[in-house]
Amino acid sequence: MKVNHCHNSSIPITGHAAHHASRSHLDNDKPANPSASQPASYPTPPPAVNSLPRHKRSLSSTRLHDPQHASPRLRPGGLSPPPAGKRRARGLVAEGSTFTLNGKPILIFSGAFHYFRVHPAYWRDTLRKMRAAGLNAVETYTPWNLHEPRQGEFDFGQLGESMSPFLDIRSFLQMAQEEDLFVIFRPGSYICSEWEFGGMPSFLLRDYTMQVRTYYEGFRKAAAAYFDALLPHVVDLQFTRGGPIIAVQVENEYGHFGYDTDPRDTLYLEFLRDNMIANGFQESLFFTSDTPTGTQDLGAIPGVLMTANFNSDVEENLDLLKEMQPNRPLMVMEFWTGWFDHWLSGVHATVSPERYSDIFERIMKYNSSINMYMFIGGTSFGFMAGANTLDVWPKYAPDVSSYDYDAVLTEAGDYTAKYNLTMEIIRKYNPLTGIVDHPIPPPQRPKTAYPAVQITEAISLPTLVSQHESIETLEGPVNMEALPINNNNGQAHGYILYSTNVHLNPDAKLKIRGHVRDMAQVIVDGEVITKPYAKPGDVNGFGFWNGRDQELTLPGSNALAELSILVENLGRVNYGKPHKFHQKKGLWEGPVSVDSLQLNEWKMTPLEFKTSKINSLTGWSPFNGSLSSPAVYRGVLEVSGEPQDTWVDMRTWGKGVVFINGFNLGRFWHPGPTKTLYLPAPLLKEGANEVVVFEQYTAASEIVFSDVPILH
Repeated sequence: MKVNHCHNSSIPITGHAAHHASRSHLDNDKPANPSASQPASYPTPPPAVNSLPRHKRSLSSTRLHDPQHASPRLRPGGLSPPPAGKRRARGLVAEGSTFTLNGKPILIFSGAFHYFRVHPAYWRDTLRKMRAAGLNAVETYTPWNLHEPRQGEFDFGQLGESMSPFLDIRSFLQMAQEEDLFVIFRPGSYICSEWEFGGMPSFLLRDYTMQVRTYYEGFRKAAAAYFDALLPHVVDLQFTRGGPIIAVQVENEYGHFGYDTDPRDTLYLEFLRDNMIANGFQESLFFTSDTPTGTQDLGAIPGVLMTANFNSDVEENLDLLKEMQPNRPLMVMEFWTGWFDHWLSGVHATVSPERYSDIFERIMKYNSSINMYMFIGGTSFGFMAGANTLDVWPKYAPDVSSYDYDAVLTEAGDYTAKYNLTMEIIRKYNPLTGIVDHPIPPPQRPKTAYPAVQITEAISLPTLVSQHESIETLEGPVNMEALPINNNNGQAHGYILYSTNVHLNPDAKLKIRGHVRDMAQVIVDGEVITKPYAKPGDVNGFGFWNGRDQELTLPGSNALAELSILVENLGRVNYGKPHKFHQKKGLWEGPVSVDSLQLNEWKMTPLEFKTSKINSLTGWSPFNGSLSSPAVYRGVLEVSGEPQDTWVDMRTWGKGVVFINGFNLGRFWHPGPTKTLYLPAPLLKEGANEVVVFEQYTAASEIVFSDVPILH
């Protein structure tokens, strides 16, 4: 996923490619509350199973709603995979004007669904909604930074950490097959996807000469180690071995990773492909994806299928793709169904159903296969939302935690107008319509607005810090990634508190050279000196990412004072030119001084807010409404009966993070556009549920819930 056009917001979005598309490519006329705009009739179901002629029924139709009975391995048009362990001569082939699978023509209708953004309890329900829409494939990325949280330590669902249940990729792929869906597999190593650091692990940045996404030895070895762990875990799930995987992407939009028409690092791309082959993926179709009108064939590998990513200029992109590879079928690997949101943008980005339908049909008139990006966006839980760098103000644009994307299904998996349109268009253009059944769409899951939770306890920042290990230095503050923690992997996410003691004269000047990465609060003897964001121009001032070499006047009385600087990592950039990936978080670009005194002695405390730490916090005190933030607040949500999906409404709070039973839902920030955090029911339990909020500025006395999202 990428940025290649501007949308109507206070933060201009610059080109992901060398050009810009027009503003009309995104519409902001959709109501802020998507649920309210969706008629109850969505989706329009196909005929009831019992009313179908017997020759159009399938076991998958009759078992669709029974979780104990997954769909059998029946494939559209007789494209069943071979029995496990028995190989077929060829899988997906891209020759001539049409793809073939098992020697038979196939038009691919796929949708993007990131298993790591949707609670695993909802995987099957979502896959069934995709199949009911007429899709025959699902596409997914794999996030390196989740699957290898610490160098050499891999998580495919077994580590027992908060996100581990989301990472059982093998079960996800098998479930897709059980629901009659092929799989388009995009393992990276880089995935973009509005995901923290484009899916790459931050421990790479401990190498100060690191050149990510290149043939640089340090990156090459790290990527190979990841592939050597990931690929053998799923290699037997290729179509030719009885599994669902039919195609595998090499890297991701590599044509955009460079400058103008300079040659790209093809040696690196070939290295990734060869590693996949060495790990047993010689039987699946390899492909690359880029925007043809932006990068032509700069990200291509000789002999590897090129596919297209766009949501505008349909004819220009597909004509150029045909020109570049005239004897191969067309595939739109990313038809952008909506768009993503940045903090401070002022709007929830949308693409109208009318525009969606128009582009979809224009693509289908080329007899092109298609992957809808996104079919369901889901959520960038925790601190996993990425960011973009811009050529114009405010230079850096962090993403919100919601990845609703105005997709075909909402963040919570609900139907939209685009779902019905998708069903209609696929039925119109799928050559197997009338032969293959459309299962009945599953019912929508119930939503509720739970009663408000009263804040009853709190922990002050000093008490919180006292429960964390600190690192002392005599050489000035260092970046998060360089800290000797997490088995020498550094700090990946969250906040870092820099503290020192210094003599402050009246009107002393604090000077931070370079930029803060990304936001800073200055605290003197427990009092917050910096002000919260109030207007767009604030990001140019002290404590924000866009300010450079800034000064701040401190209160002083000719006495020794404790000076603390709390720095938040708002998300590493997930897309851009090579120099945009040289990013570290915290205070590190230049020295920090008070008046003429350079401050070198610091105590640095990483605040990562891991689930294990949240669940073991001590020192809670009764909350009487007078505690100054930053601080941690706690209340209890009582759930009677079966838990239901809900949203945490943080409009009366300032800025921070919400945890439910220790699980990090994501960030909130009063300016928005997003005002709620999605809380899927499986994260709740019947009875008492602990709600914890880390608030940086202004705490409220209660936590409110909503039965609809507030995205603007």
